[in-house]
Amino acid sequence: MKLLRYGPRGQEKPGLLDNEGRVRDLSGVIADLAGPALEPEGIARLKALDPASLPAVEGRPQDGLRLGPCVGSIGKFICIGLNYADHAAETGADIPKEPIIFNKWTSSIVGPDDDVELPRGSLKTDWEVELGVVIGKGGKYIEEQDALSHVAGYCVVNDVSEREYQIERGGTWDKGKGCDTFGPTGPWLVTPDEVSDVDSLGMWLEVDGRRYQDGSTSTMIFRVPELIAYVSRFMSLQPGDVISTGTPPGVGMGQKPPVYLKGGEVMRLGIEGLGVQTQKVVSAK
Repeated sequence: MKLLRYGPRGQEKPGLLDNEGRVRDLSGVIADLAGPALEPEGIARLKALDPASLPAVEGRPQDGLRLGPCVGSIGKFICIGLNYADHAAETGADIPKEPIIFNKWTSSIVGPDDDVELPRGSLKTDWEVELGVVIGKGGKYIEEQDALSHVAGYCVVNDVSEREYQIERGGTWDKGKGCDTFGPTGPWLVTPDEVSDVDSLGMWLEVDGRRYQDGSTSTMIFRVPELIAYVSRFMSLQPGDVISTGTPPGVGMGQKPPVYLKGGEVMRLGIEGLGVQTQKVVSAK
């Protein structure tokens, strides 16, 4: 099942994608794709619906019909740094002994095809295609062998990053990670039954048609169950929390010489079976 949120920014409604690629409205069934709707009982209720019984939404998704972030009211946007062995190598960093945790502020979250804004004075804004894990069943001190039962689904995340703010301006990574629009999320929340092997998903990112990232979740250092269990040691997880699990090589910082976004570019990125995002890079308003 592919779940989504559609409509104008701030007025998104919940929906699902039917087998013909049309959006079906879920607003008569749930208020939003958030919180209780993402718990196992809520997902089971949605799976039991006949899509043909739901109202069809006019327009094609991502082709005239705007999609919002695929999860509403995200409580925590948790990210994992340097979690791909080949990405760590391109940055010259050592393989982490434990997962590196940082946060993106929820004000960074936008739809999969919304514009990405360069912060005022930005010199080193970069891209990162990442696998997002959406929590369905909450908990803390989750055992690794039980971790996947806590997953509502998976999605594409672009972990946009301002490297000067992140690395050169003091403090933690969060400063360069949570700027407005730095968290495009979606297009769909894909339930685990539609993801054949989360440990072997192809993922890619292009800027103005040039492919920079072309990797796979197979090079993750810490896998999804381990990440869920690890994060839950330090904070309780609630339905609708998102864990963004790191990026493969090919980021702008890793190019020789480095390449950063200047404005006017178009980023296009995707993960096998999880959909595609397209963002235009613009100056901050």
